[in-house]
Amino acid sequence: MTSSELWTRATADRYDAEESERSSTAFLGPTLAFLADLAGDGRALEFAIGTGRVGVPLRESGVPVAGIELSEHMAAVLRRKIDEETLPVTIGDMATTVVPGDFTLVYLVYNTISNLLTQDEQVECFRNAARHLTPGGRFVIELGVPPLRFLPPGQVAVPFDVSERHLGFDTFDLVEQILVSHHFTREGEGEGESDGEGDRYRRGSSRHRYAWPAELDLMARLAGLELERRVADWSGEPFTEDSAKHISVWRKPSL
Repeated sequence: MTSSELWTRATADRYDAEESERSSTAFLGPTLAFLADLAGDGRALEFAIGTGRVGVPLRESGVPVAGIELSEHMAAVLRRKIDEETLPVTIGDMATTVVPGDFTLVYLVYNTISNLLTQDEQVECFRNAARHLTPGGRFVIELGVPPLRFLPPGQVAVPFDVSERHLGFDTFDLVEQILVSHHFTREGEGEGESDGEGDRYRRGSSRHRYAWPAELDLMARLAGLELERRVADWSGEPFTEDSAKHISVWRKPSL
């Protein structure tokens, strides 16, 4: 077991509704095209596959997909969508769990490598990806760039969403490279904490270890992988100093 926080049944049951925009065909189109192109005629393995937001439609597009997922509750939601024979999922952590077979693509989306809260575990995640890849195969990570330049002296929090139904902000431990994402989500009356005017809010938080692109490149080298390309989004826009996230592709050298 790694240091990743385990997602509960309640979190799993509401995950798809809260991520409905990111699950739409329009939103996922570039992601699926990017991953399918890298998988080619081979198999894809998704680390931390969750409820199958990406894995299920990628499988439905014709790419053979398998998954590893730490939370049995998240995997149970995925299983309502697709059967085990069509998309097999192994319960376990993404740093040490091994599944049968070789893959031309291993991928991690939506900041998920940050769920591993130590550098050692993140290095082992890279090694585990390399362990599963065929020669010439790729490891792909989608990860945000830490917004530390928005932290003036004395400030510890950076907002990432301020909307009618949700307030989200990150707080940072700059020594340990840990950020905590805080969420206040408005719900129906009778649920969560009241603001005194009838609305109810659910409060939640999760811990993550942030890493810079250069640190990930070193982790890849330790695992025997080479950086092939880095872009700002799934559509392939150039990665610049102003990019809020990156899609990075590392390649396992051919024999």
